[in-house]
Amino acid sequence: VFEKWMGEGEKNTPHVLHSVSKTFTATAVGMAVDQGLLTLDDKVVDFFPEYLPETVNENLASLNVRHLLTMNCGFEASPDSRIRPHREDWIRAFLAEPFDREPGTIFCYTSLATYMLSAIVQKVTGEKVVDYLQPRLFEPMGITDVYWEESPEGITTGGWGLYLKTEDLAKMGQFLLQKGKWGGKQLLPAEWVEAASSRQTKCINASLNSDMLENMPEETKKNSDWTQGYGYQMWRCRYNAFRADGANGQYIIMIPEKNAVVVTTAHVNDMQAEINLIWKYIYPAL
Repeated sequence: VFEKWMGEGEKNTPHVLHSVSKTFTATAVGMAVDQGLLTLDDKVVDFFPEYLPETVNENLASLNVRHLLTMNCGFEASPDSRIRPHREDWIRAFLAEPFDREPGTIFCYTSLATYMLSAIVQKVTGEKVVDYLQPRLFEPMGITDVYWEESPEGITTGGWGLYLKTEDLAKMGQFLLQKGKWGGKQLLPAEWVEAASSRQTKCINASLNSDMLENMPEETKKNSDWTQGYGYQMWRCRYNAFRADGANGQYIIMIPEKNAVVVTTAHVNDMQAEINLIWKYIYPAL
């Protein structure tokens, strides 16, 4: 319906997506589940016995794929800054974290949870996520020039590092709006998309944990797009919408009630202000 690029943005130049990458990783998980290669109840420790700490506490032992998908690993604070810049063995370092809380009881956003999902997909399929998605998602949708960063361990980073063109994100949004169907073919089960885009857990801004919701004023929660609920690597929004969301203003916003997708690639600091403009101007126009 409408498209525009400004500043350094260009139609044919892949853009850094930051955490929008997570939604693509979750899609790979959904496809692997559909193939029968894993389930959401599979325990994370069972995939990586060679990387486990000497003592596996009850919380780590109970951590499953669903907890990774919903950012409910049991962390009170994200371990990303402790691990990513300082370690090369990210899987081992992740599993060595204290896991102070029971998984499933506290939301704490961490990109390494998505990295672990990427590692699991690679373990069960024998392919890196970027390669696994090539014939199953990218090629059917005509998405080319895909670049995705890798970890020191040779695993697609999963939670970040994907570069695609703005219109590729529009395709992904339309694909999810159509509940996993593209070109008349069901590439991802509709049930998976329904679950992934639904509220699976309470949530809060990425730098906080869900304990802090208790002290947040109701008016603030009502007007925030980060407290509406979290699915499988996607956020719920106001106006009964849902979105893939990446730092500095990357959005795929799906609005089922309007049969619409709104996509932005940007470099801005205030992401709530950005999405407020979408609700103020674009949503009423729809």
